[in-house]
Amino acid sequence: MLPFGRVGADTLPLLGLWYAVFLLSLTCHEAAHALAAWRGGDPTAYEAGQVSLSPWPHIRREPWGTVLVPLLTFFMYAGSGSAWMMGWASAPYDPVWEHKHPRRAAVMAMAGPLANLALVALAFAVLAGLFAGGMLVRPEPGLLGIDRLAVAAPGVSSVFDGVARLLSILLSLNLLLCVFNLMPCPPLDGASVLAGILPAARTLRDRLRASPFGSMVAFVVALILFPRIVAPYVFAPLWLSVLRFLYGLTG
Repeated sequence: MLPFGRVGADTLPLLGLWYAVFLLSLTCHEAAHALAAWRGGDPTAYEAGQVSLSPWPHIRREPWGTVLVPLLTFFMYAGSGSAWMMGWASAPYDPVWEHKHPRRAAVMAMAGPLANLALVALAFAVLAGLFAGGMLVRPEPGLLGIDRLAVAAPGVSSVFDGVARLLSILLSLNLLLCVFNLMPCPPLDGASVLAGILPAARTLRDRLRASPFGSMVAFVVALILFPRIVAPYVFAPLWLSVLRFLYGLTG
């Protein structure tokens, strides 16, 4: 089981960090979709202003998924002694373009998870640099968590505790978003990536979309499978491997 960060008197400051990282992560994910679609010949998201790192076009399109649900889920998990945040956003696209150009649509779908992976790499690089500079150290085993991969070194300003927490959330959340979105269940990105490669997967995806509840059922299946299979057997090993590599670099 993965250790989750403890929530106590710092709940509100932690909420600010989580929401800032969450909004940045979703914005980069959807902007990457929009940019890839635009470069592939579909200007739908571009014309909606979503080829942008401003969160406002994404909030305006999905206020529930970008504002209300993230805040509600944070306090729901905080009440159980853990910190986490969930939500969603979406970039519009032309389904006719997708049907004509399935490979380009697959590139569009893959762009979102790749943006999350880039944020993982960025967080990792900055954490590694701060470890090397003596600003951060590993947390005690009892403090290690999804949102606490490092703490300020003894004698270093406590500001670096906040920096470490922010970078920890950035790394962990974006790794999870990458893994979750690559599940091959509509409407997740993995379904469109697979559909661009395998005609049979494209047919199955299109049939699920055409069914009144097909995509909804597929998404519910993804939500059921993630905590039971994908999180413990895919996300957790990846997360722990990243940590081993990070801590290995620190000596």
